[in-house]
Amino acid sequence: MNALAATNRNFRLASRLLGLDSKLEKSLLIPFREIKVECTIPKDDGTLVSYVGFRIQHDNARGPMKGGIRYHPEVDPDEVNALAQLMTWKTAVADIPYGGAKGGIGCNPRDLSRSELERLTRVFTQKIHDLIGIHTDVPAPDMGTNAQTMAWILDEYSKFHGHSPAVVTGKPIDLGGSLGREAATGRGVVYATEALLAEYGKSIEGMTFVIQGFGNVGSWAARLIQEKGGKIVAVSDITGAIKNPNGIDIPQLLKHKEATGDLKSFSGGDSMDANEVLVHECDVLIPCALGGVLNRENAADVKAKFIIEAANHPTDPEADEILSKKGVIILPDIYANAGGVTVSYFEWVQNIQGFMWDEEKVNKELKKYMSGAFHNIKNMCQTHDCGLRMGAFTLGVNRVARATTLRGWEA
Repeated sequence: MNALAATNRNFRLASRLLGLDSKLEKSLLIPFREIKVECTIPKDDGTLVSYVGFRIQHDNARGPMKGGIRYHPEVDPDEVNALAQLMTWKTAVADIPYGGAKGGIGCNPRDLSRSELERLTRVFTQKIHDLIGIHTDVPAPDMGTNAQTMAWILDEYSKFHGHSPAVVTGKPIDLGGSLGREAATGRGVVYATEALLAEYGKSIEGMTFVIQGFGNVGSWAARLIQEKGGKIVAVSDITGAIKNPNGIDIPQLLKHKEATGDLKSFSGGDSMDANEVLVHECDVLIPCALGGVLNRENAADVKAKFIIEAANHPTDPEADEILSKKGVIILPDIYANAGGVTVSYFEWVQNIQGFMWDEEKVNKELKKYMSGAFHNIKNMCQTHDCGLRMGAFTLGVNRVARATTLRGWEA
């Protein structure tokens, strides 16, 4: 099941539990605005090339729309639509005053030089500058984009609207980015894991963890879990996978990856089949890579007792049912990976105030938001007698539905 179908299915289940009016339900599903633009740039050799850019603005009932911009060959309206909708529910679950959006350009950033990427980003910004804004829609980095991409968007947008650091988040620190933003998603995953384990009288210390995906989110989660006394017994990324029953030394692994670019030649662990990582023996499994990795083929073999969804949509609905029947506790993505958008919100607040926080304050506030959201999800689970995924979806959908009704959506 693709991301859009799965998101719509979860939304409809939540809507039924909440007893939403069918007209309101339909209105909440339809995106506020869909933007599709042609971006033509001269390549370094002088030839012209065109790319298609998208921005789907899903909902703004609770505040400006918020969501990443990805540069990826497979950016298509369906995927962007699903991710925009997920952002609407995610920001509501985290209780930050945003709606949801998502965007992207169908290109392979690896095939473009730095100057070509800059020209593409600037042309895209020129095409959408009057449809994004500090109080309208605030983009952020996503797959294939980074702080530098945000710096170019900020510069191009400011040519039209004056200096506007709050128009994007995930910027370089020198241009008003927030301290703690780089580690935020991984740190949020760790705070979410602590909140969940505390429910079962456990803590990170002494538990075994497997991390699938060792990019920004996975590497920060691994580092912080090890600092808190957790034992990471297997790690994988696109270059391969390694395991060590006595625990992998994460700082050493990070140094090795930086030096060589891969995991599998690391001497502090044994190489293993990357597909085996998801079914490796452990207490807590954290998928941090792509969607749909847990499916009906492998779900029955999962040995973890807890799954923390650090990636977007890593568990498809069929796997969800199989794992629930086995008694595996799944912490859903729309809560577990909300640390990034929460610290993006802090960055936006700091930019609007023109006052920067220190990292300690950022992390303290993040912990407060993640703990509060978990508590609210648990309350919804009790109210509607449902699991954590529906607890999170009912919490998010209910907040957006209430805001929409209060604003007078039928007028």
